[in-house]
Amino acid sequence: MMRFFLLVMSAALMASCMMQLPRNVDRTLPDGQCLAIASQRITALVVTKQTDITSWISCGFSQKVAPKDANGGTACPISSDGYFLTADHVVKNSATQIVHVIYGRGSRIQTAPARVIWRDAKHDIALLHAPLNTPNYYQFTSPEYTMPAGTPIFHGGITTGLKPIYGALSSDIPAQRGFGSAHRFRIDIPLQPGDSGGPILDARARLIGVNSSVEFFVPLETPIFTESQGIRPHLAQIRKLIEQDRRR
Repeated sequence: MMRFFLLVMSAALMASCMMQLPRNVDRTLPDGQCLAIASQRITALVVTKQTDITSWISCGFSQKVAPKDANGGTACPISSDGYFLTADHVVKNSATQIVHVIYGRGSRIQTAPARVIWRDAKHDIALLHAPLNTPNYYQFTSPEYTMPAGTPIFHGGITTGLKPIYGALSSDIPAQRGFGSAHRFRIDIPLQPGDSGGPILDARARLIGVNSSVEFFVPLETPIFTESQGIRPHLAQIRKLIEQDRRR
């Protein structure tokens, strides 16, 4: 019994020692190369009852021929075979409408309808799959370390994400262990309509999480930006969901 107790205590102490405290903030700022990486991975989502949107795309997304019921946002490619993360509220009507993925830019645009594989409304995150080759995709930041507040970031939403607008984490993102749930965090970059579901990236263009929402303080009817929120998925959970879907 004593030996078992000592083993349990040893395991607990080792686990506590393995938890990573916040590292010193890496003050490296994003640069033009990071914007180029995000540009190669730009992905829009259009949610509509219209089954074919290729004519709209071929017209350069003209407002005159846009689907009248269209809503949408941004997505993050996270594998070479068509898996994407986005904000759950972007695909909330997926039961009655079609989620179209538009991946790439210019002459390299690809589009296909997507399946919603998994949704987490509580944490505002969803996993999609589209039958597309997506060779340009995001690598995640390491889940083994806490990312401290003050870490420089930028984001890749379709509305404002490809402009050189940089910011920082406003809250820590804890290290991940085993299986768990997504984590909500704060950033100091304002978001615009269409940015939801887009990537929040570090200075090396690695994926931290996805854009979720923006908050304003409204004194005397004059909105003042306070903060935006992002969602960090639990990476082990996402990888497991993808592997399960690949075997279906």
